[in-house]
Amino acid sequence: MFQDESSSVTSSSSPLQVFSMMSLSPNLGSPYPWLRELKSEERGLYLIHLLLTCANHVANGSLENANIALEQISQLASPDGDTMQRMAAYFTEALADRILKAWPGLHKALNSTRITLLSEEILVRKLFFELFPFLKVAFVLTNQAIIEAMEGEKMVHIIDLNAAEPAQWVALIQALSARPEGPPHLRISGIHQQKEVLDQMAHRLIEEAEKLDIPFQFNPVVCKLENLDVDKLRVKTGEALAISSVLQLHSFLTSDDELLRKKSPLGSKNLNGIHLQRALQMNQSTLGELLEKDMVNGYSPSPDSASSSPLSSTGSVKVDSFLNALWGLSPKLMVVTEQDSNHNGSTLMERLLESLHSYAALFDCSESTVSRTSLERLKVEKMLFGEEIKNIIACEGAERKERHEKLEKWTQRLDLAGFGNVPLSYYGMLHARRLLQGYNCDGYKMKEENGCIVICWQDRPLFSVSAWRCRK
Repeated sequence: MFQDESSSVTSSSSPLQVFSMMSLSPNLGSPYPWLRELKSEERGLYLIHLLLTCANHVANGSLENANIALEQISQLASPDGDTMQRMAAYFTEALADRILKAWPGLHKALNSTRITLLSEEILVRKLFFELFPFLKVAFVLTNQAIIEAMEGEKMVHIIDLNAAEPAQWVALIQALSARPEGPPHLRISGIHQQKEVLDQMAHRLIEEAEKLDIPFQFNPVVCKLENLDVDKLRVKTGEALAISSVLQLHSFLTSDDELLRKKSPLGSKNLNGIHLQRALQMNQSTLGELLEKDMVNGYSPSPDSASSSPLSSTGSVKVDSFLNALWGLSPKLMVVTEQDSNHNGSTLMERLLESLHSYAALFDCSESTVSRTSLERLKVEKMLFGEEIKNIIACEGAERKERHEKLEKWTQRLDLAGFGNVPLSYYGMLHARRLLQGYNCDGYKMKEENGCIVICWQDRPLFSVSAWRCRK
């Protein structure tokens, strides 16, 4: 049925070989019956091909061809379909949003009545916490590290850089109440931009502390983290200080991307073409194999991906300044949880390929863990995963906040800022593994890397947890 497109196509050709030989033309924009007849694996491969092709057109300013690709994707993608269909729906939306940004007036007009409530963002993050074990594992590891570091301390002060989830500190209060030497005087400084969130947390924690007869204070700091005045944390002499950072540090990696492109040794258009050509050479039968083949044999970071390296000066001024401010507080312990992905490349194609890997794992995890008919799952995929994808793909400069990086880069950054790694304890890892086993799902895995923990879906790293102390 493809002979018109290429005389070299044979019945023995794989779906991806066929797709890569096909040229996108206006005629293909119409709903061909064979598109609907594709099996799930073939459809997934074709969606990957279309997304890569579309992204390459977007990166090179070929908007007519990008529009044709988007039209084809829309016939196959669906927010309530299988894993690849759902993921493709949100990547398509992100690519379309990037195109619209070329016309700021049009983009603003189409989004002028859109209401993004902070309360909805908080709700969807709470749903993510409840539906998946990733943050629960991070909290278990963080709390155990704090308990061990604060052994024997009479006055303990904890700074929570994103005080939205009281469950972590309720569990810590309960653990501290059972200390053989008795509980310490505990003070928690919670940072959040919404006062109501901090009020709710204060009420819940004070209630728990009173029930267990633990001396406790809650210090609410209402502000965006990037505007934090460390003096408001009121760190006192004689306090043993711990800092908890959960998915916060990557937002400090914002930089001037135009400056990056000017400094880059190669033009981004050439790099985008290289990534596309390499991706289209892949010949695998399933989405997972396709993506894995890309990582093992085809894809490697582009020359200008070094711009996201922690050893470069670009894009690291803000995070270095923030880490230096935290170091200046002399914490006895700091525990950092971050997305363990490389979504901070300077080119669109680089970020697209990397994020396809990560979000394929997250959507597959969602498919395996939560019912497809679950409204909660739809909210998490649309309002959390979808919005992150849109930020990674559609945004540049200061607007691009979701700059996730790998554990090794954070290790280098924290080391340069004067922090030394503290290996997470065996007991903490044991407790975390038991928590994962309680989900009765083989896909959730943990692995230890130089005293840090990486939480995975199958073999794909998704989140990292590491502990640090001030190195004087």
